[in-house]
Amino acid sequence: MAADGFVRRHRMTETPGSDPGVAGASAGTEVRWLGGRFWGVSESIVGTLTPRIGGETELQTVDFNRNVQDAQTEDCEPDYEGLPRGASTCTHMLAGAVAGIMEHCLMFPIDCVKTRMQSLQPDPAARYRNVMDALCRIIATEGVWRPMRGLNATAVGAGPAHALYFACYEKLKKTLSDVIHPGANSHLANGTAGCMATLLHDAVMNPAEVVKQRMQMFNSPYRGVLDCVHAVCKKEGLAAFYRSYTTQLTMNIPFQALHFMTYEYLQELLNPHRQYNPSSHMVSGALAGAIAAAATTPLDVCKTLLNTQESLIVNSLSSGKGQGAHRHISGLAHAFRTVYRLGGLRGFFKGVQARIIYQMPSTAISWSVYEFFKYGLTKHQHDKRRAAHMEA
Repeated sequence: MAADGFVRRHRMTETPGSDPGVAGASAGTEVRWLGGRFWGVSESIVGTLTPRIGGETELQTVDFNRNVQDAQTEDCEPDYEGLPRGASTCTHMLAGAVAGIMEHCLMFPIDCVKTRMQSLQPDPAARYRNVMDALCRIIATEGVWRPMRGLNATAVGAGPAHALYFACYEKLKKTLSDVIHPGANSHLANGTAGCMATLLHDAVMNPAEVVKQRMQMFNSPYRGVLDCVHAVCKKEGLAAFYRSYTTQLTMNIPFQALHFMTYEYLQELLNPHRQYNPSSHMVSGALAGAIAAAATTPLDVCKTLLNTQESLIVNSLSSGKGQGAHRHISGLAHAFRTVYRLGGLRGFFKGVQARIIYQMPSTAISWSVYEFFKYGLTKHQHDKRRAAHMEA
């Protein structure tokens, strides 16, 4: 959009028969429009071209430049997909951090239900028919704030994790698209960028996930986040916070590949011009999240088992093998065997309904908030540059 406007305005300055001085002044204005980075160059160009305008004063030249600039800024909207190079990374990181925190905070009660419904050997008091039944019974028997336990740990981890996540994704998506399919969208680039961004995201988020899920379990023995962190460090060591990291990556890499590829594909259908369109961002995000969540539920069940180390399961494994038995469930293979032994094939899809119900609005919120803040921050930068040009 911005590029088309630039080409259109550039052609206007090269109309045959036009005064070369006017063309020079307009060209100087175009250079100034491209950004403050070339400010000194544009000033020197305008300075050398101004004397060519015969019989006109310097004041008239400046007025003419401002009139052309006003017409340009009124005709074009900021292209929020084409961010200024100097501010794009910061913009993506800030928008991503806000999106991540809002996504996790707003959907946290459903996340609590998902964790409990994925339990392989739940307490009789924690057996739920569906998501609404679970949420109502948790509130009725354990208190209104019980579904929010562990929220502070999640919020602390979600901010930096999503800041790195979106900044890495946007940077790699553009770089890889230019290599794989220059000038067009590449699904391979989108999927690869999503996978690489997941490595950074999970490295930051995994310890917060461990604390969060342990506090979400029924009859959790921890008084608070700090008590949970201290107890885990004392009994299981720091490695416990990354016991599920490989499983998390094994789950999230295909999840994010499906997620981003589906989102970008739906954006091509619903928003081909890539303008700010809240409804398309919400629909694309929700459908992408649902598809990716359903496909990766078996891995999510294993991840939950590794994070929570359910006492009933660990005790049953220990008693079944006597001394020297496993004190902890470790590794994806061990988790897979445990899930299959206790739940069969159906065990791998425990909580799938809650996971989809969680992921659909979660990804819709995340993409909507991210695109909104990206658009708002870019527009603010555009307005600041326009005001600076108006004062020049």
